[in-house]
Amino acid sequence: MKSAEIRQAFLTFFAEQGHTIVPTGSLVPGNDPTLLFTNAGMVPFKDVFLGRDPRPYVRATSAQRCVRAGGKHNDLDNVGYTARHHTFFEMLGNFSFGDYFKRDAIRFAWTFLTETLGLPKDKLWVTVHISDDEAERIWKDEIGIDPERFSKLDEDNFWQMGDTGPCGPSSEIFFDHGPEVWGGPPGSPEEDGDRYIEIWNLVFMQFDRDAQGTLNPLPKPSIDTGMGLERVAAVMQGVHSNYQIDLFQNLLHAAAKATGHPDTATPSLRVIADHIRSCAFLIADGVLPSNEGRGYVLRRIIRRAIRHGHKLGAVEPFFHKLVEALDAEMGDAYPELREASDQIVRVLLKEEEQFARTLDHGMGLLNAALAELDGKVLPGETVFKLYDTYGFPFDLTADVCRERGVSLDEEGFQQALEAQRERARAASQFGADYSASIELDGETAFTGYDRLQDQAKVTALVDSEGNALAALEAGQKGVVVLDRTPFYGESGGQVGDTGYLYVDGGRFQVTDTQKQRGHHLHQGVMVDGSLSVGANVRGEVDASLRTATIRNHSATHLLHKALRMVLGDHVQQKGSLVNAERLRFDFSHFEPMTTEQLAEVERLVNEQILANAPTKIEQMSLDQAKAKGAAALFEAKYADNVRVLTIGADDFSIELCGGTHVARSGDIGCCHVMSEVGIASGVRRIEAITGENALAYFREQEARIERLGERLKTKPEQVEARVESLVERNRSLEKELEQLKAKLASAAGSDMLSQVTEVNGVKLLATQLDDVSGKDLRGILDQLKNKIGSGVIILGVADQAAGKVSLAAGVTQDLVGRVKAGELVNHVASQVGGKGGGRPDMAQAGGNQPDALPDALKSVPAWLENVLS
Repeated sequence: MKSAEIRQAFLTFFAEQGHTIVPTGSLVPGNDPTLLFTNAGMVPFKDVFLGRDPRPYVRATSAQRCVRAGGKHNDLDNVGYTARHHTFFEMLGNFSFGDYFKRDAIRFAWTFLTETLGLPKDKLWVTVHISDDEAERIWKDEIGIDPERFSKLDEDNFWQMGDTGPCGPSSEIFFDHGPEVWGGPPGSPEEDGDRYIEIWNLVFMQFDRDAQGTLNPLPKPSIDTGMGLERVAAVMQGVHSNYQIDLFQNLLHAAAKATGHPDTATPSLRVIADHIRSCAFLIADGVLPSNEGRGYVLRRIIRRAIRHGHKLGAVEPFFHKLVEALDAEMGDAYPELREASDQIVRVLLKEEEQFARTLDHGMGLLNAALAELDGKVLPGETVFKLYDTYGFPFDLTADVCRERGVSLDEEGFQQALEAQRERARAASQFGADYSASIELDGETAFTGYDRLQDQAKVTALVDSEGNALAALEAGQKGVVVLDRTPFYGESGGQVGDTGYLYVDGGRFQVTDTQKQRGHHLHQGVMVDGSLSVGANVRGEVDASLRTATIRNHSATHLLHKALRMVLGDHVQQKGSLVNAERLRFDFSHFEPMTTEQLAEVERLVNEQILANAPTKIEQMSLDQAKAKGAAALFEAKYADNVRVLTIGADDFSIELCGGTHVARSGDIGCCHVMSEVGIASGVRRIEAITGENALAYFREQEARIERLGERLKTKPEQVEARVESLVERNRSLEKELEQLKAKLASAAGSDMLSQVTEVNGVKLLATQLDDVSGKDLRGILDQLKNKIGSGVIILGVADQAAGKVSLAAGVTQDLVGRVKAGELVNHVASQVGGKGGGRPDMAQAGGNQPDALPDALKSVPAWLENVLS
């Protein structure tokens, strides 16, 4: 039975038992910052079990894609060296949300294994928790499991989501591969062997563990099960290793072809076959290689695969070629893989090309370090130097060392790494936390969404050192805290407002507004008068700056959506800065944008601006926002009630945002992209301008064109044609100049023949040329060789201004056996601070000591005489 058939049989069986087939969830967990990746089938249902995410069904089944390659669940180092460890695997599961419980869960599992799959009952072994008499009774009395193939265990059979929360006993089902395979039954000293392999885990969630560790019964006990597809496929196909199943065999053959290594049993090919699955699906889910978080783990996996290909002799990029084979195996079951295949290939190829340089250099350094190693432990400082200075990953160093029988001083590496982090922290500068330095009650109410002026009361004053004050006097800098304010505090990329706080007889200039712990901190200076705690003030935001800022902020939302439309759904916001002058938007993308892509993004944004649709701001629950399709960093934590911004015609952009925005998209005026650059691996940055700033830029460009027209004595609309005419004229003049130089060089060559001397009967011309560029030497040398007939020539040019020397040496064919041009040019070059090389009949070189050239050329006759003798 093929892997795809097993997957479909499982889903069909449970659908027939009243379960809703739920599509696989993303490998990036939704709204769960505690998890790096989706690592189990129940992860997409976590909030359902907790009662936070009501669904229209109480029974579900799924084939969930999972990755375990970082954090608590990290199998990366074992992959390729064991029979069942993978970075990527598929978890088949059936779930009950307060519907059926132990009896049906056990019955469903037993029926599917013994009837649908037809596994022999005497090959199945069952375990339950030592306290679970109910499950034991069901298995023995109702299912009829042989007591000889039944065990009661402790820790191995109790599951919990975390230190607190839903938990309960579990029942595991093992398959017995037979006595010819070493290993003992579960619970025995030999249980780590390969004879008894766990294939299914049934979790009976019946308790809620509180902070004191007490197990309180759940009002609606639930079921969570997980069966590894790869393990069941190995059982059904009669093999002992997951890498021997049909799915992996096809990937292994593809990897063998791509690397040119025919032995599909080698661990390195198993690593590559496993890693293409995790890498491809992570990229399909929007993860891109980077130096932090999920992107860093992806990069590690990619580089580990590349290193193993390199070890097998692959010299050209190969990893990306496996995407086609993976699509053939899994594209039907997971259409998202097929849809993203082109993107996956591009990302992998770029990463391979980038890493090739690091790998070659790093392997050379590591091999040298291992060759000089005294003992069997590679020092932590060496490992850290490879990692920090040369970018060679720690896990690759560990892989290579393991193959050589060398261990790593991991503690020393961690100490060096922590020392570097301390240096980085010491070099960082952080602003003062004013709300921590004094006691601030309550919080500041923000009223600035619908007004730019408001009355407020001063609740605290702080000086520039963080000390609480009773009053601020004229000329004194400080921070004013109010009970309510129209001033927006910097957050979400939008800078803080500026303006004035007016008090009877005084005025405080607000130069920035920050938010800390629920309070708005108005930073600035007391311009005149004084201000005391408890005073009533009138806050007035600088309207022109706020208006310009909100134009840019609203434009970032349109820009984000346009980027996703043009580049793909992998684009995610990685940061932003919005002020009155311009907007800056950082986003995930793996390569520079083309001119055409930038133009299309700008067109889409301005199309929405011209539509002039009203902006909608709504408050709703996070679940409602997600159902509405709102874009957000859902791995971040949000309040239960969120603010949703919808901007553009036909709900063009829907995102969570707490910032201030235009009333209609047309208020932005227009948007112009100024630049697009890379700021980190996998992260690009766009800068753009809107409104009056964009108009001012267009006016300046128009004025510049007019000035150029005046210089070129033509109308502005004819400047382009005039410039093209001048460029073509310039090319023609350059060609004429080159031809004249060639003629002059030819004439100079004829004159130089008078400088030919003889050394042991061989003609020699060793001379320095003036008013000739280094790139002209080759042509002059060829002409002289034709004119001299038989002989040796060395020419030199000294560029005093640039501080360099250019050399060219030639030997006619009849003398090549006696004199080498490369040896001659290196003889001269070594005296002018350089070196060179080339063919026996022609060679070139350079140097950086122009003043030494005359004496170097004078030494040639003696050198030639020595060679000829």
